[in-house]
Amino acid sequence: MKLLWKHLALGLAACLATATPLRAQQANDKPLRIVVPFAAGGAQDVIARYLGAKLTEKLGGTVIVDNKAGAGGIVAADAVAKATDGATVLLATGGAITIAPHLQAKLPYDPAHDLAPVALVGDTPMTIAVRTESPYKTLADVLRDAKAKPGQVTYASTGNGTVSHLTGALLAQAAGVDLLHVPYRGAAPALTDLLGGQVALIVTSAASIEPMVASGKARVLGTFSRAALPSLGTPPTVADAAGLKGMDVPVWVGVMAPARMPAAIVEKLSAALVEVCNLPETKQRFAQLGAVNTCGGGAALGKVITEDSQRWAKVIKQGGIKVD
Repeated sequence: MKLLWKHLALGLAACLATATPLRAQQANDKPLRIVVPFAAGGAQDVIARYLGAKLTEKLGGTVIVDNKAGAGGIVAADAVAKATDGATVLLATGGAITIAPHLQAKLPYDPAHDLAPVALVGDTPMTIAVRTESPYKTLADVLRDAKAKPGQVTYASTGNGTVSHLTGALLAQAAGVDLLHVPYRGAAPALTDLLGGQVALIVTSAASIEPMVASGKARVLGTFSRAALPSLGTPPTVADAAGLKGMDVPVWVGVMAPARMPAAIVEKLSAALVEVCNLPETKQRFAQLGAVNTCGGGAALGKVITEDSQRWAKVIKQGGIKVD
């Protein structure tokens, strides 16, 4: 961290010398702040705190995790986009970066210009699951029934316009079926109604469904991932189960910085994050959270963001999806 602060000081000095408009007034002893767009306790929050602890060990300074939940991540993304202290970054996910721009008429920030990719650190894969008593034994059963009964097979999501909702819509569009979307306010109430039989299916993260699978209450019919997930009993991928292409949907987790942050600081932080991400213990810790460590620098994250944005723009347009 001392090197990070040294680069910060050099970066600020260079900015002042060249009369750039950068106004950050970062002091050498100011802690690095990781803003998390979710409440404390969730998988992304745990990932942020793990990364913060490892960065403290590696760089020798203080790291603070700041939870700013609200508006699907928009509150946190806006706060980081406008940060000028040179020491604030965002634990970014798709909601506020690759989905919101296609659903919101106007955002208080521009993800493409106000935020810069620093590092790609993980993937929290989505799944499609049923309660154990469900007559659906395979994803092929679901799609066959959905074709026979358009608009009658229901799937729960964690909210309108969320990646859970859009992943279900992607599957329906690719398979040429009409699934009835039932939005909930988060995974907990959606799972409650799934287990109670009020909805037939749920599209949710591996982390959310794993406890239900472990207790024998739910079965995963497919994962929206490139490879099988042993923690869920090794269900097939959706691509294999349904014979469909384009079903590898990374629900990425990365770190982004204000676009005005000096390049030297971004590069130093990126290198440190990639090094932490590649640790064997990181793989183990992420697996406990239903996540996969997918390590890469700013260019890797930028590529994922571009592909993700294109995917959701197409799904949203084709489905005529809107949010209130």
